[in-house]
Amino acid sequence: MSKHPGLAPYLDPARSNRFLVLLWPLLALLVVLALWAATLLRVEAEQERVASQARKDVAAYAEAYEQYITRSVAQMDQITMQLKFSWENSREAGLLDEMRRDGMFTDSAFHVVAVLDRGGVVRSSTRAGLLGADLSAGPYFNHHRDNNSTALRVGTAPTHFSAADDVVLFTRRLETAEEEFDGVVLMAVDARYFTSFLSPATIGAGGIVALAGSEGRLRVEQRSNGASFADAVALPRRDVPWSGEQGVRLVEGADGFTDGQARVLGWRQSGAYPLVALVGLPQTEALAANNGYWIESRDRAIVATLFLVLLGAAGAVLARRAVAREKEQDEVRRAYRTATESGNDGFYMASAIRARDGQIMDFRIVDCNERGAFFYGVTRDALVGSSLTEIDSGLFGEELLATYRKAMESGFHEDDRKMPSDNRLNISWGRRRLVRVGNGLAVTLQDISEKKEHEAQLERLANEDSLTGLATRHAFLERMPAMLAQAQVAGTGAALLFIDLDEFKHVNDTHGHATGDQLLKAAAIRLLSLLRPSDQVARFGGDEFVVLLTPCDGERQAASVAARIVEAFGVPFLIGDELHAVGSSIGISLYPRDGLDAETLVKHSDIAMYVGKNEGKGQYRFFDPSLSSTLNSRARLKQNMLEALEADQFVLYYQPRVDAHSGELLSMEALVRWRHPTLGMVAPGEFIPLAEATGLIVRIGETVIDKACAQLAAWREAGVALVPVSINVSPKQFLRGGVQRQLSAALLRHRVPASLIEVEITESAMMGDQDDILAELAALRSLGVKLHVDDFGTGYSSLSQLQRLKMDVLKVDRAFTTELANSKEGKVFFQAIVSMAHALGMSVVAEGVETEEQLAILRNLDCNEVQGYYIARPVPANEMAVMMERRYLLDGAVA
Repeated sequence: MSKHPGLAPYLDPARSNRFLVLLWPLLALLVVLALWAATLLRVEAEQERVASQARKDVAAYAEAYEQYITRSVAQMDQITMQLKFSWENSREAGLLDEMRRDGMFTDSAFHVVAVLDRGGVVRSSTRAGLLGADLSAGPYFNHHRDNNSTALRVGTAPTHFSAADDVVLFTRRLETAEEEFDGVVLMAVDARYFTSFLSPATIGAGGIVALAGSEGRLRVEQRSNGASFADAVALPRRDVPWSGEQGVRLVEGADGFTDGQARVLGWRQSGAYPLVALVGLPQTEALAANNGYWIESRDRAIVATLFLVLLGAAGAVLARRAVAREKEQDEVRRAYRTATESGNDGFYMASAIRARDGQIMDFRIVDCNERGAFFYGVTRDALVGSSLTEIDSGLFGEELLATYRKAMESGFHEDDRKMPSDNRLNISWGRRRLVRVGNGLAVTLQDISEKKEHEAQLERLANEDSLTGLATRHAFLERMPAMLAQAQVAGTGAALLFIDLDEFKHVNDTHGHATGDQLLKAAAIRLLSLLRPSDQVARFGGDEFVVLLTPCDGERQAASVAARIVEAFGVPFLIGDELHAVGSSIGISLYPRDGLDAETLVKHSDIAMYVGKNEGKGQYRFFDPSLSSTLNSRARLKQNMLEALEADQFVLYYQPRVDAHSGELLSMEALVRWRHPTLGMVAPGEFIPLAEATGLIVRIGETVIDKACAQLAAWREAGVALVPVSINVSPKQFLRGGVQRQLSAALLRHRVPASLIEVEITESAMMGDQDDILAELAALRSLGVKLHVDDFGTGYSSLSQLQRLKMDVLKVDRAFTTELANSKEGKVFFQAIVSMAHALGMSVVAEGVETEEQLAILRNLDCNEVQGYYIARPVPANEMAVMMERRYLLDGAVA
């Protein structure tokens, strides 16, 4: 009998005793000879049986180990694929840190996880010491760079990945959106993670568990003493001991193991990966049972011989012969006791219970691990010996037994199963794997409850807006075809209302996102209260909602609902202790008149809403085909602006700013102009509002910063006496952040001192989160640039706010300058602004100075600087250079 608990043969000894009395010595001699002959034959047969059984046991170990390796490598395959997907979609250097915070790569088996760029430089790593290292010399890097396949590659890792232990390296190719090579994802995993499947007690002294690559790149082994080697120092050469997908053979001699020990070697090729699982049991261990049997039989024969010789003289020999017959081994000898108790999966060995005609009536659990018993809410001792019908007790019905029968017929079955809702079970979702083994099944049950719950949460996030609880854009558009089909079958119409909150952005910017979120939730509740249960509502994104009225009898009913919504949204929302008036604009498209599919109806209602909003907020408008031309013009203008950015069509003009008394040129404002190759010079009023609305103003702002710095550098090279240039920063550009980074890079790139740059920011740009605004202004001020408040008087600035922001210059809007000569109040207002600014340590610039009378009044009001057409219109760079040389731009200025 094998000494290995994993083989666990079950014996039912049957002994028979024979007594033979020999009356004559000759008969005694014949019996002695027969006894010895029978002993030798029995030992030989037992040797063959034990050897055969050893081969079966080794094959069973190899099969089980192959399954373990395949599952383990599949996990690494999935992890590297997830990491590849995350990196290719974000390329954030902190990706691995974020994934570790989410619970990944925290197992000690993950020695190194890293991302290499296309040059082999480590861009992200769980080991800080590897960041920036050049690993392009590795064979795995050359393999992925020179091969288009994104399949997982398995091999051994260079020694610098681990200071103490051998590791296995998993790598996968990264690609750009154009499927070009973009780097490598790699994971170095402790080799013991793959070779610790069987404990030293299971494989015996001298036993070896090994993992080899079928393509020769990988050879990893673990010996019975627990030592693990990534270079497989004991394994023989690949081409000698194992070939084919699976097998068992005795390996010894010159072509055997390098330590000289003969072993029974079993191997099995993985069906999913180029890997071979190997298990080697020492020949002495495998045949130990036969040696014991030989010693026992020899001693028994000697005793019998002596007894017969002693009785031979009297003519009678009493021989006692004991024969032990070994019963057929139980077909569940391959229970995974030692190897599976530490795993997270449940393992079961189920033996088929058959009727006399061979039909399977039931299954009996003959072995399992504690994890498997836990899933059913019992202990292992209570579960082992139970039949499926006893375990069931109404949980699964006939379905469970039918699945087991199907697995016995096909040899294999795997599925994901939602477990019944029962407080006896400790698992919600399980992935079952049933493999036929003789007259039974080896069953693996993996708990995938968390994975399924995560998938359900993702589905909810995709279909339900987390803020308002309404359907998402994706879910609404998926349901729309079915709802339109129902309307068509019923012969009723439908109407799509596209709703936009008019002043939501102002609330969001001035009161913060938290208030904005509360406003959106309140708007959703109010909207639902105005509709029928049959109407469908969704949040389309930001402050936009859509409503599908079904059934709808035409324009009159749709107009009635839209008017009701406009009226309801005209009532201010109470958020906290404040009232917020937002209002709504609605565009309406009718089915089937304005479109037969969801995309067309949404597009047309959006167009109607947009045009109606431009004509005046707080109203609804039906779609009209003529409205499309307006939007098409805007789309063409936007496309032209994108092309202008690529073709460098934007140029800078400069308007001087002079001392109000002396007329000395002190600074100039950079103003962007668009020189179109066919349209000529496009007025700022035509493209700036659209650039603000579409977000292109951010890219245009970056261009202005770079061009202004480049022009200063060019003037300096030409020997022009320079004055500072002020650059306008749009509210969207400022609130988005990054102005300091862009400006710092441009100053460094063109080697321009920060003292030659001034930044103009409007009041509306400073109405958001005060902490963020103060931080951004402090960052700009740290560069050494001056900060201006532009168009003062048109926004919502307060004295306390100006004091906190610590601005350098206050530029008064041209509306106040125009009023100076028209009324006494105009002078009073301007005088108040000047006094306030001077009290705060700020200089005052009057914008829009167009007459000598205005200039005279500004001088009397002690205004510091002036800017406007009276001094000079915006001019190109070459004319501005002449003004800088001239320096004093006011004739007859007061010194």
